[in-house]
Amino acid sequence: MQVSISEVEKIAMLSRLSFSDEEKQKFQHNLEAILIAAQRLNELDTSNVEPTAHIQGIENVLRADIVQPSMDNDKLTAGAPERENGCFIVPRVVE
Repeated sequence: MQVSISEVEKIAMLSRLSFSDEEKQKFQHNLEAILIAAQRLNELDTSNVEPTAHIQGIENVLRADIVQPSMDNDKLTAGAPERENGCFIVPRVVE
């Protein structure tokens, strides 16, 4: 697939990039290679391939969200300089 220098310049302008003439040539070559690779992928027969979001057959691997007993709030906040209703009291940092 051919990409012209004017197309490279338009992409550069839209991207707010500036290229030297040498960089434009290199970008043109790289962009053509990318488009050829994408075109080859489009030509593949994927009619027998199921759509996938992940390549591995993993489903939900998270455990069930079950409430379990944890440490006592009073024990957790016992070492705090200030506490109220089981919460830490800290100095205000945003006004």
